[in-house]
Amino acid sequence: MSLDSITQKIDESVSGFFEPIADWLGGIVFYSVNIAGADVPLIVTWLAVAGLVFTGWFGFVQVRKFRLAVDVVRGKYDDKDSAGEVNHFQALTAAVSGTVGLGNIAGVAVAVSIGGAGATFWMIVCGLLGMATKFVEVTLGVKYREVHADGTVSGGPMHYLPKGLTERFGRNGKTLGKILAVLASIMILFFGLFGGNLFQVNQSYAQLVSVTGGEGGAMGSSGGALFFGILVAALVGIVLLGGIRSIASVTSRLVPAMAGIYIVGCLVVILVNVTAVPAAIGEIIARAFDPQGVAGGVLGALIVGFQRAAFSNEAGIGSAPIAHAAVKTKHPASEGLVALLEPFIDTVIICTMTALTIVIANPASWGEARDGESIGGVTITSDAFATVLPWFPYILTIAVMLFAISTVLTWGYYGLKSWTHLFGRSRTSETIYKSLYTLFAVAGSLLTLETLISLADAVLFTLAVVNIIGLYLLAPVVKRELNNFLEYVRLRKAGGGDGDKDPELSKSSV
Repeated sequence: MSLDSITQKIDESVSGFFEPIADWLGGIVFYSVNIAGADVPLIVTWLAVAGLVFTGWFGFVQVRKFRLAVDVVRGKYDDKDSAGEVNHFQALTAAVSGTVGLGNIAGVAVAVSIGGAGATFWMIVCGLLGMATKFVEVTLGVKYREVHADGTVSGGPMHYLPKGLTERFGRNGKTLGKILAVLASIMILFFGLFGGNLFQVNQSYAQLVSVTGGEGGAMGSSGGALFFGILVAALVGIVLLGGIRSIASVTSRLVPAMAGIYIVGCLVVILVNVTAVPAAIGEIIARAFDPQGVAGGVLGALIVGFQRAAFSNEAGIGSAPIAHAAVKTKHPASEGLVALLEPFIDTVIICTMTALTIVIANPASWGEARDGESIGGVTITSDAFATVLPWFPYILTIAVMLFAISTVLTWGYYGLKSWTHLFGRSRTSETIYKSLYTLFAVAGSLLTLETLISLADAVLFTLAVVNIIGLYLLAPVVKRELNNFLEYVRLRKAGGGDGDKDPELSKSSV
């Protein structure tokens, strides 16, 4: 029996078993209501409303404190004596590497195919709103993190939900918090294995095969797939052994490189077609309010744009606080401000660059997709690059590979923290998890497991429901932390020394 037949049988068996579960949960989580001809997924509305509420609650913090956030990332307010494992920049790149992935390339192409060019405008709007949500959840992630005796740090919804709810609501909050912590750990772990690992490896391998001669090419065989999977698994395993410091060290170099390569590629396409830029921007704005051929009209374009942005930057999901919690700081809100840059980079910059490149290049495959033909998102983006130079898809392949590996690394860390919360932090426990995670990377090049990946998406967005409820309940804590950090910054600028000497300000220390 060949390796291909074995993997096909595994795919069919797993899909047959999990399909009813995936359909049931997906039907609940992604339940849609038809409004004016557009299917409105309630989970997208839930995420978007949270961004809108927190934007108002914190007085457009993503706009007013954007420059301060950049200053914090640059190290202007670093405190090397603080508890933590990485600096602000490393924490940001580690978290960004978990959100910037194939969704920025393939998902955006699908969005502008279904929702038209106008979906780009609404994608940007949702990304800006998501900045406020990310600020809230990451501030809580640092506020309620756990610093272990060996100096390592654990954080995320499995920590801030039980601790925060206990602090605010006593015994009742403690019981609810413990239940939510276990559920959060299970959901993050499940998605990490399938969505953050197996899917990323599978899709990056598919892109590699497509540019190396297809199934009959050098990498198209089962042997090539196995080699690719083992190579990725080895790289991921080596980095995972070093923990967040190792991951942050890699991502702090990898994220700027991958973003740079991809953005430069987009800019080349845009500059070659520079005369078409004004018309493309005009089309994006015009179609946002007067779309043609989009079900649901304006609302349809809005929903598609919001859905792509929400799924891409993961604001409100609760994953990013795990990486940000490892930062060296005494002020939780300082990292919250850093984190609000994440949706800006992921959605406002990279997703928009993808959309603008497709709209300007206007490849034939994009037109066919808008007419209803089933064409993969990566293919549309790849064709947009190829309109300038035939070898540009190879640049895209490099970007896809870097995006995928960085996502696998960060979700490996997220999964580890969830695993240790459930099964303990012993060396044996961590070794079992790391071995399991690397095996899933190998499987990713051989198996599609589409049903499990769909289930993983549903599981992760189920977490968004309980996480955002927690964010609403703990928002007053975030408000206090923000005021404390702003007072600290004011004293620093006034030459008043370390604001932590003030007994009131020291309450925000961790």
